[in-house]
Amino acid sequence: MKKIILNLLIFSAIAVGYSQEIDTTSDPTEAQEKLEDGFIDGKVLSSSTDIALQNVNILNLSNFKGATTNEYGKFEIKAEVNDTLYFSYLGYKSLKVRVSGDWIKYGDVKIQMTEIGIALEEVVVQEIELTGYLEIDAKRVPIYSNQRYSISGLNSGYEVGKSQPGAISRVLSSIFNPADFLYNIFSRKKGQLRKLRQMKEDDKVRNLLERKFDRETLSALLQIDRVDIDAILKNCSYSDNFIMSANDLQILDAISECYEEYRVLQRKD
Repeated sequence: MKKIILNLLIFSAIAVGYSQEIDTTSDPTEAQEKLEDGFIDGKVLSSSTDIALQNVNILNLSNFKGATTNEYGKFEIKAEVNDTLYFSYLGYKSLKVRVSGDWIKYGDVKIQMTEIGIALEEVVVQEIELTGYLEIDAKRVPIYSNQRYSISGLNSGYEVGKSQPGAISRVLSSIFNPADFLYNIFSRKKGQLRKLRQMKEDDKVRNLLERKFDRETLSALLQIDRVDIDAILKNCSYSDNFIMSANDLQILDAISECYEEYRVLQRKD
């Protein structure tokens, strides 16, 4: 009898623990109302410490709505099944998460973000490779930096980003065939660029981009590579100083203005 009672107690404890895992809200009515309004809930944690992360920026790349986590790591954002959410936080690796049917069905979902320091690959120094001279050893260390092209007759160099396939050819194309370059970029990303005005209407999106200068979030939002963003601005007569110093919101406004001018010219043709 004691054994049976003990087993029942253990089973009850497991059942309670499981129910707490899926029972994500103390107010089912409120949860249902949020779902009907198109909102989903979530919580962002550090993957290494399980501590809630405050002020994480979340962007819905499908409807361009934004949100920020509170002091408990909680957030709510307007989203539908198959929407893609983009999470970014200082010192942590950005990530994209697709909204699943289970997320919509069960509500609150935990998202774990990894610190950049932890995400870096291990670097192994092999002693046998050393020559004994620091000058020579330093030259033997591979350096992966942004490439910069200088062209005779042009005042400034052009940065093409890391050694990625097609980076140099895209920059050269943007310089010598600017009309063709803009046509290719704007035609390929027509769907995203048509929503530029919608992107700027959300205050949370605007506030986020106003604090950003790295083009990472903007690149994810527009689905355009960093090198193409710079090339668009150069072809639209923006100065190198503006490109280097402007925040992401200013860059978004500049691309929006450039795209509107491009559409006007296309209609005239």
